[in-house]
Amino acid sequence: MENDIFQEENVAKAYIKLSLPLVFSMVITLIYNLADTYFVAQTNNTYLVAGVSLCAPLFTFLMAIGNIMGQGGSSLISRLLGQQKIEDIRHVSSFSFYISLLVGIIIGIILLLIKDPLLVILGSSSQTISYASSYYFYIVLGAPFLVLSFIHSNLVRCEGMSNEAMIGTILGAVVNIILDPIFISTMNMGAAGAAIASVIGYICSDLYFVIIVATKSKFLSLDIHKVSISGDYLKQILSIGIPAAIINIMQSISVIFMNQFLLPYGDDKIAALGIVTKINMIVLMVLTGFAYGGQPLFGYYYGADNKAKLNELLQFCIKFLCIIALGLSAIIFIFAPQFIEIFMDNSALIDDGTVMLRWQVVTMVFNGMTLLTTIICQSMGKGKDSFILSMSRQGVLFLVVLVIANILLGYNGIIMAQAIADILTIVIVIWLFKKDLAAEFK
Repeated sequence: MENDIFQEENVAKAYIKLSLPLVFSMVITLIYNLADTYFVAQTNNTYLVAGVSLCAPLFTFLMAIGNIMGQGGSSLISRLLGQQKIEDIRHVSSFSFYISLLVGIIIGIILLLIKDPLLVILGSSSQTISYASSYYFYIVLGAPFLVLSFIHSNLVRCEGMSNEAMIGTILGAVVNIILDPIFISTMNMGAAGAAIASVIGYICSDLYFVIIVATKSKFLSLDIHKVSISGDYLKQILSIGIPAAIINIMQSISVIFMNQFLLPYGDDKIAALGIVTKINMIVLMVLTGFAYGGQPLFGYYYGADNKAKLNELLQFCIKFLCIIALGLSAIIFIFAPQFIEIFMDNSALIDDGTVMLRWQVVTMVFNGMTLLTTIICQSMGKGKDSFILSMSRQGVLFLVVLVIANILLGYNGIIMAQAIADILTIVIVIWLFKKDLAAEFK
């Protein structure tokens, strides 16, 4: 184990070492997502773009299932590492892997059985449903592999192997990027080709992580005989993993509601939102990478009861994330039309997408602070606070704002809803921090 990174005296240096590989892997994943959207958009078929975009919540939902054990398990392992409970780490890692594989298979079967009604709920119209159905089918077939990809990509970082986590994520993304144009255009498979390329990429990533755990990891385990854990550990995993999953699930629900509200305004608005969502991820993934990059350190210092290091790490993260959020948001805001035009040269779509994109990034600095607070809650095992935050920015709070804004302002209210929810969420963040977290840093 690269244990020296947890003993590093310079907290900022340790944070950067752990964060940069994660951010880089997320940027590569983002490039893959953008490439996926780009190659689909190059067909110049608005219905195809909209059909694939409608399935975005499906990805987010499967990510949520993986994050129950991925983030819940990594949070617990970080604290166990600080307490030097090595055998317990082996049991937690083995449990996280095999349970996630089983759940992924079960979820995949259920999603196949409810495909047709769910596509309607996702916002499919008569023009887009055939494209959405093709994409949906192959993604669901690969559900177990997609779920598994979020397990060891989280767990190996807790052992200090950020570079290995980065390589595994990049491997899957690169495979996907290579296969996208071949399957989508050359083989003329359209939406199905985009989905198959994604699944193959996740399979490659999963195989890499299995090899790393089996050959390089000193404490993580694939031994099925170590799959049992105590009820207390399961409770700790779920208390963090479920709120983390709720964040992803609520993102899916939010997109579904957005699509449903935009449907009366035309499929072109849904296509614009699909492209905007991908571009917005530029800022969001970088912020998420830097926020989550500090999770092993927050968990380790908390487990070791090192409040001086905890406070030093917190102060650095607040300043660093604010600078990153403001800088990237300003670039996206200023050059919004140019970013939209990269994907589709359609003047109406560019105009719609520009306004949507600017409303998405204008409050991104607040989102950065929400992410940081959420990670701190997860690292310290504060499930209740993590749950409250998971229900805020893109949870119940967002949905309430969306409904009210739609009633009062119509289309403009729909695209402004996220910014309003961000402002309200930061108020909750400040309240929670003062109430439950501030004392942990003194």
